[in-house]
Amino acid sequence: MRNISHALITKVVVFLFAVVCITGIAKTIINMETNEVHLDSINHKNYFESGAFADESYGIISPLAQLIGKYKSEEYILSGKVLTEEEIIEIEENLYNDFRYSNKYDHSLGERDNKRIYRETADDNINRKKDEVMSAQVREFYRLLSTLKANKGIIYYASNGEQVFSNSGFDKQKDFEEYNTYMLFEDYQHKIVPNEAKESRYFDYFTEGVNRLNPQTDVIYLAYKEPYLQEKIQEWEKEKVLAKKLLTEFIVFLAGFIVSIVYLIIVIGRKSFKDKEIHLNVIDKLYNDLNIAIIASLIFMSIALMIELLRGLYILLTVPIFAIALLLILSLVKHIKNRTIFSHTLIYQILKKVFLAVKQVFDNGSIGVKVVLLVIGYPVIVVATFFIFPITMGVAAWLALKKVKSFNRIKEGVEQIKNGDLHHRIEVDGKGEFSRLATNINSITDGLKNSVDSEIKSERLKTELITNVSHDIRTPLTSIITYVDLLKIEKDPEKIIEYIDVLDQKSTRLKHLTDDLFEAAKASSGSIPVQLEQIDILSLLTQGIGEMDEKIEASALDFKLTHPTEKVYVKADGKLLWRSVENLFSNIFKYAQPASRVYIDVEDLGNEIRVTFKNISAYELNISADELMERFKRGDESRTSQGSGLGLSIAESLINIQQGKFSVQVDGDLFKVMINLPKFLIE
Repeated sequence: MRNISHALITKVVVFLFAVVCITGIAKTIINMETNEVHLDSINHKNYFESGAFADESYGIISPLAQLIGKYKSEEYILSGKVLTEEEIIEIEENLYNDFRYSNKYDHSLGERDNKRIYRETADDNINRKKDEVMSAQVREFYRLLSTLKANKGIIYYASNGEQVFSNSGFDKQKDFEEYNTYMLFEDYQHKIVPNEAKESRYFDYFTEGVNRLNPQTDVIYLAYKEPYLQEKIQEWEKEKVLAKKLLTEFIVFLAGFIVSIVYLIIVIGRKSFKDKEIHLNVIDKLYNDLNIAIIASLIFMSIALMIELLRGLYILLTVPIFAIALLLILSLVKHIKNRTIFSHTLIYQILKKVFLAVKQVFDNGSIGVKVVLLVIGYPVIVVATFFIFPITMGVAAWLALKKVKSFNRIKEGVEQIKNGDLHHRIEVDGKGEFSRLATNINSITDGLKNSVDSEIKSERLKTELITNVSHDIRTPLTSIITYVDLLKIEKDPEKIIEYIDVLDQKSTRLKHLTDDLFEAAKASSGSIPVQLEQIDILSLLTQGIGEMDEKIEASALDFKLTHPTEKVYVKADGKLLWRSVENLFSNIFKYAQPASRVYIDVEDLGNEIRVTFKNISAYELNISADELMERFKRGDESRTSQGSGLGLSIAESLINIQQGKFSVQVDGDLFKVMINLPKFLIE
């Protein structure tokens, strides 16, 4: 019940009610036309003020006025006296125009000569046309007489001093004054009884013909027979009652339609008052311009049926017509709410596709195709918009100016880049040729800048490599040379043994350095053979932790291994993977905080397996993760530890050649290494 205002059943009921109301309005209008109801009769107090009385009076006065004032008699008409000068001139002009557009007109002659030729044969044609006009006037004369003879309730007398038209033996005013309702027009005087008829707003309408008569000779008398008048009054009163009834029905149906259509406009397309989304259905897929065309056709069809007054058939046809029209109108209301009234039209969609097609050609087509389109399309546009030609020229000039500015911007940018400004960016709006050209130039500039930066970094690394190698190798080598010199002069056996132990340590240290350097060089160059196979990563890690149990106990580190319950396999080279893991363990033993925890997490990411090593550093990590990955870099910048600084670099290179990913993260003293390897999928 909470959403009854927007419920489908409520909308359907109100929609049907709206259709009933609009059908009722149409039916009321048809009844008014069929019964010739005059709504203004509602405001009239009596019959003599009404339009019905005015029509009855006009139906007698107008024919009488024409008979005595214009036509008079058949002989008078055939004498040609009814023909006016204007009518004769019109006949002659029409005949001459027919002559001008006929093959008788000689275009080689002047207008005067052609008129002379026309007059030689025109008299017979003019007389024939006059006879046709007079025959029509005679027919009109007898039609007026027939109209008067058909009258049964009004007696009349009309005379112009020569002709008399009457349906009674009365010819004096006093004869007509004996009736309760009469009209006398004579000698500039109008005597009308009752007085309400004279005060009627239709008085000028039904006495119009009298005003054109000759007051000195023409008279018109008429009177209404009482039974006929009473019959007309009763008909008028019935019509007045019917007019009130139909007007009431019209107002009720109209009010119902307005209320229902306002409700439908408010709720259509939404499921509640808080609903912001417009819900469209199948009928809303019809394009709006086609929708409007169908609505207009249905309205014209309804009006045509109403004009034809097909009473029984009309109601049967108008109900579906109004229902369909109202559905389509409500569909337009939805699109207005959805702000798609213009975008959801067939014309818009066609123009949009044409525009996008042309735009696609301009964005991606060759220069030749674009030139052809411009050469062909611009004249077509000029012709199509000829009435706004200055605007078309202005738009074309504006577009050309934009392209010229874009070209100049690219030219200036290339000049700056050529002069060595690799940080300069060329900014060009749009998606055309110039925009793509600017983007390509910027990409080339970025490539050059990256190459320069890479070369600078490579030179720096080479310098650091030489410095670090020299430093790390020179230290044990210097010790070896020193202790060899001491051995040469030393005689004490115990000292000699001590010196030999030092020489053994330094030579081993030197061997490890050279081995690590050689392995790092081989790994980074990719020259190590790789045999990818199925490896149980959990077994490898567990075995590694077991083999290093002594070192773990010595360092007091607490290793925590978390992994999925099921076994996971990676696609890798077992030896190289173990070498990478061994380097990471070695790194942990050298640089982890003693008596701290080391976390090793194994995660199944779907197509990859991630192994994460986390430990707390014993030294302050005051360098970035990227710097830690560089060769000969150690966690302690003072270089007091025994590591070579190549462990992470070697591990990264070994993982990379196994199609894996190696990354380092530093968060305060937390050091984290993540290895991502392809998962071995068992079929």
